[in-house]
Amino acid sequence: GEAKKKGLEFTPTLPIIVARPRLGSTKRLTHRVNRVFFDITLGGEPLGRITFELFNDVVPKTAENFRQFCTGESKNAQGRPQGYKGSKFHRIIQGFMCQGGDFLNGDGTGSTCIYGTTKFADENFNLKHDQPGLLSMANAGPNTNGSQFFITTVPTPFLDNKHVVFGKVVDGMDVVKMMEATKTGYRGKDQPNQDVVIAQCGEMGEEAIEWSHMFPRDMPNPIIPA
Repeated sequence: GEAKKKGLEFTPTLPIIVARPRLGSTKRLTHRVNRVFFDITLGGEPLGRITFELFNDVVPKTAENFRQFCTGESKNAQGRPQGYKGSKFHRIIQGFMCQGGDFLNGDGTGSTCIYGTTKFADENFNLKHDQPGLLSMANAGPNTNGSQFFITTVPTPFLDNKHVVFGKVVDGMDVVKMMEATKTGYRGKDQPNQDVVIAQCGEMGEEAIEWSHMFPRDMPNPIIPA
């Protein structure tokens, strides 16, 4: 299905079920991987921690953009740290995804990147939206990546070749599911009624990296019969 795009939001129409290819990479088991985390609050109350692994072996530029917004290494024009700490998930759709990353305006209209521009190109579409818990870039069309991202809660193959997958949840998917279940619509379409906030975020230490082999990326993907 074609994705109807409005601003930095995407509204997929009817999904088309397609056979999902196996995407394996043994290289990653010896490659340096980045682990980052979000500590989430809902209505000011702690919800829990989400830990992500970033696929910097496949999409290094996209992964580094996200990592720096997690650590605060990125600086704005005034030289102040800029990033996800204190920002909201402004758009949540049950059975689809949770979208955040607009730390400029908080409503899906703001975006920037670490590369001295407001947007950067689609790095590649090698990784597919074939499982829940994937990190992918929100955009306003081709080559408009910035700071906004989403976390899938189901496989979303209709977004393949339109959005760049760059990481996945390795711990805290229960937190993502609680975020997904929060009520929306009172303040605006798909907008959570209570603030879903990244209260703290950052990069995990080396000790968290060593068990990445417990989460191999090339999980068996059964062919879905037509």
